[in-house]
Amino acid sequence: MILADSGFWIALGNRRDRHHASACDALERFGEEGFVSTWPVLTEVAHLLAARVSANQAVAFVDGIARGACEIPELPADALMRAHVLMRRYRDLPMDLADASLVILAEDLDEGRILSTDQRDFEGYRWKNTRPFQNLLLY
Repeated sequence: MILADSGFWIALGNRRDRHHASACDALERFGEEGFVSTWPVLTEVAHLLAARVSANQAVAFVDGIARGACEIPELPADALMRAHVLMRRYRDLPMDLADASLVILAEDLDEGRILSTDQRDFEGYRWKNTRPFQNLLLY
């Protein structure tokens, strides 16, 4: 399973996004392996698609997720406290809750491959405190 950040989903849902073609290529290349994300990421995507593209696109996104476009595992019980620690550590970037949830998910799944348009942040973040992410979208 490959971690999927907000920018990946938004680029897929917005043909005018500069990363749209890369996101479509990544969907084709990695679709069989499958994607995994978090509720904070999905919330952010639905909001931004509705605000930037259309309410219909936000609904289509939610429909795709509901039909299995990605898995949404439960985060560990201490995820909110871990998010707080991460957001404090990376406050200069800054890290938002969606990004913190992906770091937590990476730690929980022992998986650092990600699809993200946020190159600066995911080059700086570390999961399990020392492990860098491998961004497959902006390679």
